[in-house]
Amino acid sequence: MAVRGRPRGFDADAALDRAVEVFWRQGYEGASLTDLTDAMGINRTSMYAAFGNKEELFHRAVARYAEADMAYARAALAQPTAHAVVETFLRANADALTRADRPSGCLSVQGGLAEGGEGGRVAAFLADSRLAGERALAQRLASAVEEGDLPADTDPDALARYVMVVSEGNAVHAAGGANREALHATVDIALRALPRADAEA
Repeated sequence: MAVRGRPRGFDADAALDRAVEVFWRQGYEGASLTDLTDAMGINRTSMYAAFGNKEELFHRAVARYAEADMAYARAALAQPTAHAVVETFLRANADALTRADRPSGCLSVQGGLAEGGEGGRVAAFLADSRLAGERALAQRLASAVEEGDLPADTDPDALARYVMVVSEGNAVHAAGGANREALHATVDIALRALPRADAEA
């Protein structure tokens, strides 16, 4: 019989990666402690010692997800034009949502869609996490307006919100079975709606 508990050479990052997948597939509410500890290969005592309670573990999992699975979002912000920023983000997002080696959809969207426990704290935490990404995008788009890369009358906050609505909508559809080609078709339409500075000429 396998020995339960925190094994010698316990790899916290690997265990956290497995917790990410459980939360991603089942959501916060749907992931039981047994599901989590079985996937992580440790018992509850070891989980609490290494990661805290379930909510704290979820926070750690989301941070890990943002660092690894959402790295493309940071890369997108470094693109030289607003159009390239948005296209890079939405294309990479569509690819990430449909990776064969990961659950379909997005942890930050699916993790709390049906969350009603913990006083709504988990859903609020995920909403704040998504809003942080939206604000970073809005700041980048505001710079594009100042540089003349976007029309002067562009509302960077509204445009960033639009991009995130497309991204989050694609995440919901990916979780429902939409394939990569379908998501990129949505991105094609979204990109045509982007304002362009040269349209003012």
